[in-house]
Amino acid sequence: MLFDMDGTLVDSEKVWDVALHELAARAGGKLSEPARLAMIGSSMAASMRILREDLGQPDRDEAADVAWLEHRVEELFAEGLVWRPGAMELLRAVRAAGLPTALVTSTARRLVEVALETLGRENFDVVVCGDEVPAPKPDPAPYRTAAELLGVPIADCVAIEDSPTGSASALASGAAVLAVPAELELPPVDGVHLRDTLVGVDPAYLGALLARVGA
Repeated sequence: MLFDMDGTLVDSEKVWDVALHELAARAGGKLSEPARLAMIGSSMAASMRILREDLGQPDRDEAADVAWLEHRVEELFAEGLVWRPGAMELLRAVRAAGLPTALVTSTARRLVEVALETLGRENFDVVVCGDEVPAPKPDPAPYRTAAELLGVPIADCVAIEDSPTGSASALASGAAVLAVPAELELPPVDGVHLRDTLVGVDPAYLGALLARVGA
């Protein structure tokens, strides 16, 4: 099992909303809604490029902005994260079933370590972070890396995502993909199975999904 984090397991995109809007205000501007939506599921580098373009400040110091943003998000993550509906129950059921499980996120390791206080480190055999892969989502590298570290063929994995960027990464990797939208609407895509919620999803459901994909 391969789980995305932000927007899939926990409702952390709202935390990023707060920090990104604060960063834009510190820069003397205001982050537009289209720019914020374009950041969801993207890498830090892509998000900072979008921010600079949106603010009309192409020469902003990216390293300084990233350092400030990560520090602020770390503070907010430490206050605790809210689980997405059905996510905690599914993760517990997957672990109880003994299925190899990975967390596959675009978020940097520093912040993921804080989020794991909510998610539970014991719930994951492998954690793949955005600053630890050769290419970020939508590249398939994060999911392929996770499957390799688990020692499981990617074709035998189900990836759970919430964003178009993450779903594209998972689909390109060769995994079966279950997508549950959070902040963004997900248009139908061949090979991506859509649900409104993770409530009611269990290992049997995921096994059936994997069987349909392999049929």
